[in-house]
Amino acid sequence: MLLSLCALLAVGAAAAQEAPPQSTLPDMGKLPAVPPATRAQVQPQYVVVLDAAHGGGDVGARFTDKLLEKDLTLGFSVRLRQALASHGIQVITTRDTDTAVSMVARGEAANHAMAAACITLHATATGSGVHLFTSSLAPTPYTKFLPWQTGQSAYATQSLRLSSEISTALGHTAVPVTLGRTSLQPMDSFACPAVAVEIAPLAGGNTTSATPLTDVGYQNRILDALTAALTQWKNDWRQQP
Repeated sequence: MLLSLCALLAVGAAAAQEAPPQSTLPDMGKLPAVPPATRAQVQPQYVVVLDAAHGGGDVGARFTDKLLEKDLTLGFSVRLRQALASHGIQVITTRDTDTAVSMVARGEAANHAMAAACITLHATATGSGVHLFTSSLAPTPYTKFLPWQTGQSAYATQSLRLSSEISTALGHTAVPVTLGRTSLQPMDSFACPAVAVEIAPLAGGNTTSATPLTDVGYQNRILDALTAALTQWKNDWRQQP
């Protein structure tokens, strides 16, 4: 009896060794096919760069003993940044204080941001309303490596479109606009759609005096127009090739 039991145990052990283990994994042949991975369509981030001209020892135009262009452009840049931020637009500024910033540093800041729009802010005592300037560089095809001093040439067409949108918005607020083209640093180095916005006093009629640059109501009209244009540009820019 003991011998028979041992024999049975030996046979069972041998059978266990010969039988393949039962897998608990599912049959891979019965699983649904996994579709190939598709590349996510990532939209570029919409960033606006504000470049307040002058600063530090570079005072720009001197309107009075206490009114300097560098202060006007900085103050306007701060207010425009706040207005754009309230509309959910990310803003990068080339200067936030009364400091001297080189043209190269301004260009580096703008190009590092890969901005959708770059606005250089100036002020003048001549003319009336707002003067909009785009680069006078001849348009060139876009290449991966752009010459530093003439990088704007690859964005000339887009810059003209941006200038047109700003001009239209200013027209809606009854601010006269003068369009022009010029060679200007750091704008010529900006690798993005770029416009120089130069604010002049608002000339009055025959019986009224000009509205000064410092008039808050006048500045608000320009701020509203620029904010509206740059908000609209967010949609138009994404649709451009």
